[in-house]
This record gives sequence, C-alpha cells and structure tokens, in this order.
Amino acid sequence: MKEEPLRVAVVKNILDANSRIAQENRKLFDMHRLRVINLMSSPGAGKTSLLEEMGKRFEGQLKIGVIEGDIQTTLDAERVAAAGLAAVQIETDGACHLDANMIQNALADLNLAALNLLVVENVGNLVCPAEFNIGEDHKVMMLSVTEGDDKPYKYPLMFRESSVLLISKVDLLPHLRCDIEKIKEAARSINPDLIIFEISSYTGQGLDDWHNWIQKLAAKK
Repeated sequence: MKEEPLRVAVVKNILDANSRIAQENRKLFDMHRLRVINLMSSPGAGKTSLLEEMGKRFEGQLKIGVIEGDIQTTLDAERVAAAGLAAVQIETDGACHLDANMIQNALADLNLAALNLLVVENVGNLVCPAEFNIGEDHKVMMLSVTEGDDKPYKYPLMFRESSVLLISKVDLLPHLRCDIEKIKEAARSINPDLIIFEISSYTGQGLDDWHNWIQKLAAKK
C-alpha cells in the first residue's frame, strides 16, 4: 500500500491542533458570554476604518476589544486604540493569517469579563484566514468594490465560510467598473445564507444597518 505523503499528514496535524485550541478559546468566550467576530479581507479593504467608526458609534454603550493581526507594525492597533477600543497587537512576522494559538496567547492582555464584543482583525489575505477557526461566533468578510466583482468566484472559501459580507467603499462605485449586483449574486450562489451590507466608512452609507446587527449580537452577552 502506498504511504500517505508526509506533507498531507503535517497539514492535517496543524489543522487538528488548531481546532483543539479553537475549542479551548470557544469555552473561554462562552464562560465570559463574549461574542467574537473574525474580520477578514484583503489588504486595504477598510477593516480598520470600520473599527474606528464602531468605536465612535458605540462609545459609552458597548465595550469592544480588538485583536489586530499584521505582518509588521502596530499602526492599526494604534488607530483603533485612539478610537477608544481596547487593542492588542499580534505581529505575525510573515505569517499570512492568525490562528487559534495566536489568539489564545493574546487573550491574556484583554479583560474579557469587561467586554461585550471582541473583534479579531485578521491579516489582510483572501485565502488563509478562512481556513483557520479561532473560536469565533462569526466570520465576517469585507470586500471593497475597488477589488472588482469577480472575487467570489476566485476566492469561494472565504465567502462560503463567512456569515456576513461587508461590501465596502460603495461611495466609489460611480468611478469604477464594478457591478455590485454581480458581487451579491455570485456570493449568494456560493453561500445562500450570507448576510450582505453595502457600506462606506467615508460617507457613513449602510453603517446603521451594520451597527444594528452588531448591537443585536452583543446584546446576547
């Protein structure tokens, strides 16, 4: 019998180990009745700007913690901290995603009992982050209209694994050759249950609906 390639066994071991730690994270979140979002997108889609707007909207209402994932620098963590959110930075030093172990290590720097919501801003990447469970309640994907309307077909796993799709920078649509209806049609052909919000952090378009969704989620604490 031909032996299974070692490469396959190693990948399986990595994913199995990640799954076990993700379950430990989930137990900790449940103990604190904490809702957790894994926010994913390509670089520059607007994740940090969205978090800044959430800091303004929920100031004095919800206590939101953020774990920032970046290959280098603390720039995004500094931005969300300045917006009033409790922020912890993870520098992956080259890794293209956050995994459950990274999140577990970062949790020690947050007062989970005081939080209503934890948002993990994953490393900018449309492939790897979707593969790794970190113990979250929801994977939320952000896609900027500047990226074009073909991304659901090119990166289907991200759309399949997400509960919510945020189509961002819609204020730029008049200047682009991007059909937002094609994005929604393609995304829902992959994931019929996907919740979609069309938003602009620059103009505020669509943010009320997104914030209402967040409010309802955090109220489950």
